[in-house]
Amino acid sequence: MTSADPQFVTSAANPWLKDLRRLAQDGTTYRKQGRIWLEGDHLCRAAVERGVKPEVAVFAESFWPMAVTEWSGQAVKNVVVADALFAGLSALGSPGRMGFVLELPQAPALQPGQATVILDRVQDAGNVGAILRSAAAFGFRQIAALTGTAGLWSPKVLRAGMGAHFGLRLVEGLEPAQLEPLEVPVIVTSSHQGELLHKQQLPWPCAWALGHEGQGVSPEIARRAQLSVRIAQPGGEESLNVASAAAICLHASAIARSI
Repeated sequence: MTSADPQFVTSAANPWLKDLRRLAQDGTTYRKQGRIWLEGDHLCRAAVERGVKPEVAVFAESFWPMAVTEWSGQAVKNVVVADALFAGLSALGSPGRMGFVLELPQAPALQPGQATVILDRVQDAGNVGAILRSAAAFGFRQIAALTGTAGLWSPKVLRAGMGAHFGLRLVEGLEPAQLEPLEVPVIVTSSHQGELLHKQQLPWPCAWALGHEGQGVSPEIARRAQLSVRIAQPGGEESLNVASAAAICLHASAIARSI
């Protein structure tokens, strides 16, 4: 048997499949198993384009004949799962037809002087993934996630990130005191306080601190900030979604950097 020859799984009681189901559906299991799950060809392709070599490629049985040419050589091992069992892995309304199991990357240390996004207890996985996409798009290559933030490598965050993970330095599980090595100005946002964003000369590199959806940044992070800004909202809304605010702020930094 060659590396391209698949192993077939047809039983829901298969122990490997049970572990994979937990990995695919629970947001913290990746830490226990030391593995991550990517579902769908878009995420898998994003990983491959960044030079990632998956441990296992998993295919729905009906998709395998079409996938074999493009995907069979990408992983160390190929597993073909009965369609109904593959659908049982998915948390999506329309399950993907393939996925990768990857080894969880080794946790890096914070790099001083890097343009960084600090996530201070941002709990919604969709928000976290969207912020990672904005960070990658606007040149912020380091993410510092404080304890209480949704798991950066959880399946929901990975889906929302749409491949951004593989171009970022992701550091999670930090306490506020561990941000000290950053050595760049910290900027916080507020709905009602601070200077208007569009009137500021923004430093580069810097670290934007984005806070909890309801509570905002913690007092400890606010005390570390060199600048507090607010986004003009002439429409009169009380506040912006944190992922929307992040996109505006990170874009403003990218524009200021290019001037």
